[in-house]
Amino acid sequence: MTWTVSSCFVTLAVLFLWRVEEIAEACSCSPAHPQQAFCNADVVIRAKIVGKEEIDVGNNIYGNPIKQIKYDVKQIKMYKGPSQDIDAIYTASTSAVCGVTLETAQEYLITGRMETDGKMHVTLCQFIEPWDTLSETQKKSLTQRYAMGCECRITRCTSIPCMITSPAECLWTDWVIEKTVNGEQAKHFACIKRSDDSCAWYRGAAPPKKDFLDIEDP
Repeated sequence: MTWTVSSCFVTLAVLFLWRVEEIAEACSCSPAHPQQAFCNADVVIRAKIVGKEEIDVGNNIYGNPIKQIKYDVKQIKMYKGPSQDIDAIYTASTSAVCGVTLETAQEYLITGRMETDGKMHVTLCQFIEPWDTLSETQKKSLTQRYAMGCECRITRCTSIPCMITSPAECLWTDWVIEKTVNGEQAKHFACIKRSDDSCAWYRGAAPPKKDFLDIEDP
């Protein structure tokens, strides 16, 4: 009986340590409204994936090779970023460390960061979506509307009650209302800075009026 109990404890300890390691290596991201993703990104492009390869980028402290995935892309449009076209993006080799899996021949909206080496890097924490899945409002907001609200703060509501603490905030309630971060506000609204320096959600097919003061529908 003693041997059995000890074995159980050893087994449980091993499973526990394995689980802790798995959790530690898992990719964890805080959800962001598409407008936040746009404003926080160094680069925002619409691009088609035309190639994929695994590359070595050095060794870790144990001498094991560190790998990345390089996606060759055909840039269709740049919404935010450097003057030169982006022809490749880089990501970690596995999702455990936030690596992104993209499909060849698929068009995506891709937000990412520009590293000091001049390469565009992406992770699961950034907004990367197939172009065809975006709403018309999201597509049109990329050219003007999102940028008009980059000085605003979008506060995500995770439970009721929730509230804003500043007039320059918009309360994002998709999660509490629809149990998804890809709800109505994410798909059809942008947080816009108004003429009095406060911020409010705006929905509409046309760009906001210069002196926009109230939320309005098309």
